[in-house]
Amino acid sequence: MAVGTAVLLSMASGAVADEEAKSDGNGEILDAVTNGKLLLNVRYRFEHVDQDGIANDANAHTIRTRLGWETLPYKGLGALVEFENVTPVGPENFNSTTNRRTAYPVVADPDGTEVNRLQLTSTWIPDTPVVVGRQVMVLDNHRFVGHVGWRQNQQTFDAIKLNNTSLDGFNVTYGYILQANRIFGEDSPVGTFDSDSHVLNVKYSGFGFGNITGYAYLIDIDDDAPALTSQTYGLRFAGKQKLNEKWGLLYTAEFAQQSDYADNPGNYDVNYYLIEPGIRYMGLAVKFGYEVLEGDGVNAFQTPFATLHKFQGWADKFLTTPANGVEDLYVSGQYALKNVGYLSGTKLHAVYHDFQANDDSLDHGSELDIAISKEIYDHTTLTLKYAGYDADNLATDTTKFWLSVTFGL
Repeated sequence: MAVGTAVLLSMASGAVADEEAKSDGNGEILDAVTNGKLLLNVRYRFEHVDQDGIANDANAHTIRTRLGWETLPYKGLGALVEFENVTPVGPENFNSTTNRRTAYPVVADPDGTEVNRLQLTSTWIPDTPVVVGRQVMVLDNHRFVGHVGWRQNQQTFDAIKLNNTSLDGFNVTYGYILQANRIFGEDSPVGTFDSDSHVLNVKYSGFGFGNITGYAYLIDIDDDAPALTSQTYGLRFAGKQKLNEKWGLLYTAEFAQQSDYADNPGNYDVNYYLIEPGIRYMGLAVKFGYEVLEGDGVNAFQTPFATLHKFQGWADKFLTTPANGVEDLYVSGQYALKNVGYLSGTKLHAVYHDFQANDDSLDHGSELDIAISKEIYDHTTLTLKYAGYDADNLATDTTKFWLSVTFGL
């Protein structure tokens, strides 16, 4: 178990002992444990990568298993433990980032077994659950803080998180992050980031036609990645409006400002903005987006704790924002099939991106992404996914294809 989680859990242990001392009901404690919830999620995935400049194609077969248990609350305190294992199946014809197969393109799903979550949840403060320990943390749309659920090894945080809903219409989340447990696993030199970070997210939903969110993210990872240490302050508005039984409007707008923080060796001040109008017609949703992460030629707007795969193309060419920034002009469509027999419920998703540099006139490239998913049995989902990146002045042409089968309780 990581030192970060041990420290956080020890901070809560004294309070737990005091609370248990108030009761001699060992049977009640046992009931809380035995009547808890089994956590089980198994995913097989095949990932193929054809990348210009690398002679061999990657073909990765992996199985990810998560197994855990969540207790019922006892005197306002609940516990959760979950283990995660990633195992390659067959030849490792891919670069997992830790298996030294550098003659193949990267498929960042290294093998390993680790504690994925280990947390205590307290409801002792009214309207304010507090989670202490190794946990999943997601804020808004994952753009700044997320769990990277697409990769086999989930991103988690050794953290303290408080969520308060005592004021009508407000949802306030504060988190202190002691360590980020990244997708690369414990065997990687970049598998964890030691952190002294604070995240604050305040959402107001009282308008009825959308949510407005203000946030401050003070990310301090000086020892492991000082160039990614930053302070970000922003405002987000997102909502939808029903016009009639068939038509509806979708809208999102966001702005943030980021600058160097703590011991970041850089000196910069850059912006982020997103405009994403859309329209819904029955089961079809179409969105037009323009997302900009500015760069000044030396430093650029970065989001190291994000679920980066969700943004700027599934080929993952922009996991680190280029020094000259990136402008992403895109159109996306989502549709769920209905009244077509067995295919009913099939979800279709397509996105086309055009990428340009923000600090100059260079074209980075373009990308087409397509996904199809269907629940084929109870708790079992089949997903097919494609990403095709056509390079211009950034990276190289890359084609990726995935087939996943996921079972989850």
